[in-house]
Formats: sequence, structure tokens, C-alpha cells
Amino acid sequence: MTAAAKPETLGFQTEARQILHLMIHSIYSNKEIFLRELISNASDACDKLRFEALNAPELYENDTSPGIRISIDEAVGTITLSDNGIGMSRDEVIDNLGTIARSGTAKFLENLSGDQKKDAQLIGQFGVGFYSSFIVADRVVVETRRAGFAADQAVRWSCAGEAEYQLEAITKAERGTTITLHLKDEEKEFANAWRLRSIIKKYSDHIMIPISMAKPALDKNNEDSAEQEVEWEVVNKASALWTRPRSEISDEDYKAFYQHVSHDFRDPLVWSHNRVEGKYDYTSLLYIPSEPPFDLYQRDTPRGVKLYVQRTFIMDDAEQFLPLYLRFVKGVIDSSDLPLNVSRELLQNSPAVSAIRSALTKRVLDMLENMASENPEDYKKFWGAFGSVLKEGMAEDFTNREKIAELLRFSSTAADRDEKISLADYVARIKPSQDKIHYLIADSYEAAINSPYLEIFRKHGIEVLLLTDRIDEWLMSHLSEFQGKQLRNIAKGELDLGELEKAESKEEKDDTDKSTTDSSELTEKIAGILGDRVQTVRLSRRLTDSPACLVVGEHELGVQMRRILEAAGQPVPDSKPVLEINPDHPLLSKFSGGSDAAIEDLAWVVYRQALILSGDDLDNPGEFIRQLNRLLVA
Repeated sequence: MTAAAKPETLGFQTEARQILHLMIHSIYSNKEIFLRELISNASDACDKLRFEALNAPELYENDTSPGIRISIDEAVGTITLSDNGIGMSRDEVIDNLGTIARSGTAKFLENLSGDQKKDAQLIGQFGVGFYSSFIVADRVVVETRRAGFAADQAVRWSCAGEAEYQLEAITKAERGTTITLHLKDEEKEFANAWRLRSIIKKYSDHIMIPISMAKPALDKNNEDSAEQEVEWEVVNKASALWTRPRSEISDEDYKAFYQHVSHDFRDPLVWSHNRVEGKYDYTSLLYIPSEPPFDLYQRDTPRGVKLYVQRTFIMDDAEQFLPLYLRFVKGVIDSSDLPLNVSRELLQNSPAVSAIRSALTKRVLDMLENMASENPEDYKKFWGAFGSVLKEGMAEDFTNREKIAELLRFSSTAADRDEKISLADYVARIKPSQDKIHYLIADSYEAAINSPYLEIFRKHGIEVLLLTDRIDEWLMSHLSEFQGKQLRNIAKGELDLGELEKAESKEEKDDTDKSTTDSSELTEKIAGILGDRVQTVRLSRRLTDSPACLVVGEHELGVQMRRILEAAGQPVPDSKPVLEINPDHPLLSKFSGGSDAAIEDLAWVVYRQALILSGDDLDNPGEFIRQLNRLLVA
């Protein structure tokens, strides 16, 4: 038996050409992001200088004002970005630019203490942002000198996006870094001042370092314009409103910023500005709009707050931070604790995202709760604009169902037409002997308030909620109880008025029992005519003034849910309603003494009237009209 060969340890071979190709063509989906990445690196360089100069002020070299300058040469097709930050030595150039996916910022952060790290505004994470330059450039030249080094210790690094790069020593009077992008022929559009300004506004408007570009020449035909001194102007705000203390921000500032982030010219109803420090550090500024967007009910439309990392814009619609039923919320969130993908275009799922989402959801619901209690008129506007969307939360957010239920508003038989009440309002004035919250679902307020299902409740003075939104039946399938009271649809199942029925006199009960006995022949006759259209025919305890109504089983689908399922192409289970009749109504007395044909017409007219009152569609309108006309002329 031979001895086993000793294992040999080998290093992986890095194909730099393939890695560069992968990053240039696969990592970034948007070409203009190259400018965001270069500005972020320049901002980091200025921030690094600030930290190192705390212990070595001489690194400032008599220039304490950090800045970034961007210039273009349209004729040649170049973009040049310069910063007066910390710069790099020759070794750092080799380490940071000559090694793909090595982040100098990440290494710098490792050497900071806890308080310093919290104070830092450093953005870089992965060490690949610089290479996004090759998305638009076929050659990149970097000239850099580290602060504190002699002018002749500067370095020039150049690369054409291949596996090799060139290094040479140069003389550079100013500290910092200058990057020149030689644009590809097909990317010369980026050598345009307006285009670059718009990209800066979009991605880097709020970073702390001022970004300057040359002012446009007033007279392009002036031959001496080339000899004139360039006048620079700052093109970014160099400040972020959400990072400022609330005491320094006026209501007008908040409103103006809302219009900036939402593109809505109207003022918001309310906003919440918070800085959270703890396990996860982040700042949020959230707004509730006053009017809904036209695409509010298109659930697949991109939604969410604007996401920033250290004031650098990452994405417009960070939908991970709020549930879909709060898709109307506008605002920004800024955090450095979030796990982004390598291109910083996508947000990865993590405990940090989940924790922030939970906190922001609660904050929005608290905003709405405060608005409802302190500014009911504003909440009325909110409910009219976004109430239907908020209702979706009853099914989507089990954790916050109680808070959402408290925010719901409905019409009521005890309130004016334009007034909406809460479930808490209903419970506060509920009768002592009442153990349920009663509600009725209809297509409109008019249909609800005139519904025959309300007749017995009016008789006993019982309040009924009137639900007229197209998703209300779906909503109530997820809301069965509130503050210990069951919610009950008065148009479904056997009617149960509980203790209230005990208040009926013995004479009323005797009349009801006698009516039931005397009407058994009538219910059998109508049931025989209608056949399988109904499950059965019975006397109604709901009706006092109307001849009949249709009642579905307590756990069966109502008209609204059937329509929703049909519109979605979903199968709708078969169900047969119960026809409840009021034998004391004059129309029902016509069943005695008429011809067989007239009695049959009358049975169908009573059934189809009840069908209309239930909110359902007539199965045969023409036949209904003919039957009704025959009865009228008889």
C-alpha cells in the first residue's frame, strides 16, 4: 500500500479581463450610474481627508474647503472629474485601482472607532464603482497625489478596460484625484453639460460635498471666450433636508421638499420626520398626500419611497420599506445599514430591511391615527382619497390589523349621508343588550339606505353600518370582530337580534307564531313555482314594509364577491338563496283567489323584485317586464 500524496495548495487564477467585462456589461443596468459612482468615490475621498486631518491638520495644505469639479470637452469627447480629497499614493493606487473589488473605503472604515464610523459619510462598499467608468469610456486616466506627499510623488494610472494598466510618476501641485474619461464614440452624448447636470441632480444632489461645473458661456461666438477664466458654479444642493434638525425646518420647507420628491404641486396632508439610532440607524421623512395619483389602483405599478445611502440616491421606488396597502406614502429613507447588491441598484432582503419596514409601517399608521383624532377634517379627505387602498391592509398585514380596523370609516344609518364613522364610534353608542355590530353591503348609499334589510333594525332603533365600496365584502371576510363585538351582515343567514327580541310583547310573538302557521301553504306554493331558483321559501323576520327579500347563507358569497371573482376569471361556486316573504304585505294577499297563470307571474315578480333589491342582476329582464305588465293589466 502506497503512502497518500501530500495535498498541494494552489491559488485561484484571476482573469481580470473577464471580470472587467462582467462588470461593464452585466452588473449595471443604467449607464448614467457611472457618474454617481465617481462622485461617491470623490465624496469619500474628501471625507477621508476630514478624518485624517483631525490628527494631522497639515494635510489640508492650506485648502480646507472640500469640493468636486466636473468639466467636459465636447469636441474631444472627454469628461473630467476632480476632487481635493485625500488622494492616493502609488501603493494605494496599485491596491485600490489595480485590484478589482477591493474597496479602499471599506478598509478605511475598519480603522475607525464606533463614534467616528457613525459620523462618517462614506459611501463606497464594494470597490467596483470606479470600474463603471468603462461602461461609457474606452480609456480612463487617473492622476492623483496623496495629501501630505510632495508634488513630484503624484501618480498617473491609465487603462483601456483590458487586463493591464499603466503607471507612471508625475508632478501634481494640488492634492486629490483627477479622473478623465475618454468616451466611446457611441457614448459621446454624455459629454454634454445639461445631461451631466441632470444626472447629478438625480443621484448626487444631496451629498455634502459641493459639486461644481463651469457656467455656460453667454456668447459662444466670442473669440476671446476660450481665454476667459472659467467661472464655476455649484450644481448640487450639497445638503439634504432630511438630515437637518426638525427645529431648523419650516413647514414651507417640508412642503416644498414634498413637491420635489412627489412631483405633486399640492400640499401634503401631514408628514413625519424621524432620525432613528440603535441597532439600525436611518432617517425617514414620510408624507401623506392630499390627492390620489391616477394609477393608485394599479397594484403592479412601481411604488415606494426614495432610497438614499449617505445622501446618495439609490432608487426611486424602494417598495421593500412599506406594504402595498400604504403605496400612497411618499418620502425618503436614508441609511448606511442596508445590504445593496454590488451595483447598488437593488436592495437585498435582510433583518435590517424587515426591521425598518416594520417601524415605518407603524409610523405611518400612527400618523393616520393622530390625524384622525387631531384633524378629523384632514382625515376625512384622506379617507375619501385612500380609504379603499387602506382596507387592503386587513388581509395583507396581520400584525397591524387592530390598528387598521380602528382607522376604517363607514356610512351609517345613525349618521348623515356625508359623515363617516369609525367602528369605535359604533361601539360607543351600541345598545346595552346588543352583542353584534350590524352592517349591510350594497352598491351605493342610496341602495343601502333604502334597502328592505334595514326595516326590522329601524323598528328596534338599531344602528347599521352601510358598506358601499366594491371591496367591502372582501374586507369583511377578514374582519369578524372588533372590541369583543362580532360583525354581522344583516343580509346573510338567519336573523338574530339577540336580547332585543325579548323586548317584544307576548301579543307580538303570538301574532308571529300564528302568521307562520297560516302561511305555510303560501311558502310551499311559491317554492313550487320557483323550483331550483331558490333553496327554500320562508317567512321573514327582517321585513316590515317590503314583500320579499333574498338571503344567502352566512358563509356563502354575496353579490360583490361573486362579481370580483367573475371579473378576475375565477370560478364562482353555485349557491341558491333563500326567499323570505312578508305575508302581511298587500302584494302577498293576491296569491289567494287568482288564476294559476296570475299566481305564477306574481311569484316570479316577487322573486325578481327581491333579486333587484339584493343588488344582483336580473336573469331575464324581458320576461320580468312581461310578467309585471300582465299583472298590471289584469
